[in-house]
This record gives sequence, C-alpha cells and structure tokens, in this order.
Amino acid sequence: MKTKDELIDMLLELSFAEDIGDGDASTLSCIPADAPGRSRLLIKEEGVLAGVEMARRVFAKFDPELKMTVFIGDGAHVKPGDIAFTVEGRVRSLLQTERLMLNIMQRMSGIATTTARYQARLEGLRTKVLDTRKTTPGMRMMEKEAVAIGGGTNHRIGLYDMIMLKDNHVDFAGGSVPAIERAHEWLKANGKNLKIEIEVRNFDELNEVLAHGGVDRIMLDNFTPADTRRAVEIIAGRVETESSGGITLDTIRDYGETGVDFISVGALTHSVKSLDMSFKAY
Repeated sequence: MKTKDELIDMLLELSFAEDIGDGDASTLSCIPADAPGRSRLLIKEEGVLAGVEMARRVFAKFDPELKMTVFIGDGAHVKPGDIAFTVEGRVRSLLQTERLMLNIMQRMSGIATTTARYQARLEGLRTKVLDTRKTTPGMRMMEKEAVAIGGGTNHRIGLYDMIMLKDNHVDFAGGSVPAIERAHEWLKANGKNLKIEIEVRNFDELNEVLAHGGVDRIMLDNFTPADTRRAVEIIAGRVETESSGGITLDTIRDYGETGVDFISVGALTHSVKSLDMSFKAY
C-alpha cells in the first residue's frame, strides 16, 4: 500500500504533467533560462492558512534550488495584506509552479477555514467535527490534513483503515446483525484489527445493534437533535456515537448539545470556497 508521502508525490507528478505537458510555452517563449526573480504569497481574504508545507513540497519537487522563506505557517489566522512566504530562484520555476501551488493552498485554506467555523460552533462542548471520504479524487491526503489544521478530526482515511457498515452494507448483508458478524469473521480470517462502526437509521436498528454488540461506534444517520439526544441516552456511553446527515453550521450546535461524541460533515471538503490569495513578483 502506498504511503501518504508516496501518494502526494504521485499527485504532484500527475499535476505537473497535466499542466505543463511538453513545455510551458508562455514562459519558455519570453523568459531567459537563468533569469532570477522572487515572488511572494499575498493573502487577499480572511481565514485559516493551510498548505504552506505542501507548497514547500511543490517548489522542492520542481526545482530544489528555489529558496522559500516562510513568515506565516499552517494553522494561522490570516487577513488581507498578509504575506505568508516569499520564494526566490529561477523565474521560469516560479511561473511554472505558481498555479499548482495556488490550487493546493487555496483549497486547503478554504477547507481549514470552513472546518474552524464548524468547530467554533461546538466551543465548550466535547463533541468533535469529523471529515468524510467526500474529497477531491487524488487530493484526499491534503484535504484531510487541511481539516486537521483547521481544528477538525479525521475520520477514516479510506476504505482500508476502518470497517464502516453503512446502510447499503446492512441491506445487502441482510441486516445489522449479519453484517456485524461477517465483519468480525473477516477480521479474524485476515488477521486484522480494525474498529467497526455501523450506521443506524431508526431506533429499531439501534436497539438491535446494542442487543448484539460487537461494534465500536454507532452512526446516527439523519436523526433529529431530539432523537439524537434520546439515542445518546440509550447508548449511555457503551460505544462511541456519531451524528451524520445534512448537518449545517446552523444546526451543528443543536447536535453537539445532545452529548454525541462526533459529528461528520461532508461539506468540510465537498463544497468549500477556496481562500483568495495570489503569488506575485515583487
């Protein structure tokens, strides 16, 4: 299995190939090969900065001789006019890395900013906001890192590091109990030790799962805040609890106050506005 670093390197290689192809015609046509220059990352919108270390990887992978000087790091709150970092080196390298670096940083910063807003709504509560697998293909490692930078908590990274029995798994397996039993059999047969989470859609399914046991977390899918409170009281600390299903900035506090352990929010990554910034010569 590929490591996080290997996956990021593969994405960077693909991204450069996609963008530059057989050569940056604009830059190659008018910029001398050894012309020196410097650019700075200018923040144009208030938010949480994320992706600085990814930017460093972009520059180093394309041209190890680029020199990056960082003034503001990942996780900092930024405002218009802030300079996050400067980069010095070949102008050709600055121009050819600009768009990929900005695409990554703008999206990661948008995710971190959104995550911080959601987590802020839970201030004073023990409930944590979780991300999901609703990420941009190829960018999951970066996007989940941005969630963590913004103060959120990562759910499973992929399909391999946790068993999550969702409604379709339960329905295809013939019910919650068969799904749980088969999950345990598979873990034993394959010598794996993974946590098991199961989604329940109503109180009948919840009571069935609790009566059988064998799970580490129960996801309460599309429960109202009132029903979530009742479910949390029924579970009474026996396993972890998670709320999911269309929870927004306006409703997340109501769910947090029920005592649920986690709230998963797909909007952290699937519908985020990028943070505005630019990379300009100076």
